[in-house]
Amino acid sequence: MSDGGSGDFHLAGSGGDAHGSEETKNGHAVECTGVSSALPRPIRSASVPRLLLIRHGESEWNAVGRWQGQADPPLSERGLQQAEAAARMLGTFESVTASPLRRAADTAVIIAAELGVGPVPTDPDLMERDAGPWQGLTRDEIEAGWPGHLDSGTRPEGYEDDVALMGRVGAGLGRVVARTESEALVVTHGGVIYALEKACGEPWTRIANLAGRWIEWLDGGLALGPRIEPITDGTVPDLL
Repeated sequence: MSDGGSGDFHLAGSGGDAHGSEETKNGHAVECTGVSSALPRPIRSASVPRLLLIRHGESEWNAVGRWQGQADPPLSERGLQQAEAAARMLGTFESVTASPLRRAADTAVIIAAELGVGPVPTDPDLMERDAGPWQGLTRDEIEAGWPGHLDSGTRPEGYEDDVALMGRVGAGLGRVVARTESEALVVTHGGVIYALEKACGEPWTRIANLAGRWIEWLDGGLALGPRIEPITDGTVPDLL
């Protein structure tokens, strides 16, 4: 694989054991194989750059079930508390980078302040998938306007496809890797993490706010590590 700073992005291997191998559980990257769990950070040598991609805290649109895409609603009060709680659980990172959308950037600033790192650079290539005409709509509104599309996986014109999304996300992650010696935190979006997992043959499973996925950048491409969930529903008081 070429230098990470070039933005080249390859996926090493395909699919794999959905339960993960002992190597993955111990923190040694397995090509496009992952574990979904709430384990603490795996122990490994620092010779390969590792990134933890996490989803932002709950936004005001998350709270009411609106598709966000690249719209820019702020964090809800619950989302602010989620970010503060996660910051105390995440451990240390040499840097924090974020999508420029407020729900991600504000989450990142809260975490970086707790970790004592900063400033927090933002990269537009790490933004959420563009949802086109579905942006701002609820599932019921989408179903009314595009009957059957959600169940069939059909997407409307203007909805960013996987090729375009992975191209820009790969470029953004490559830039993070180019300036990372050991481990960096990237605050991004559910759609970005889902797309990476899909490209590695992982089945779709919902990722909660502030949950995330480890990845390693290998000579042969990207390797998925485990999912992590630093906070649970019981960690943050119910504000509703």
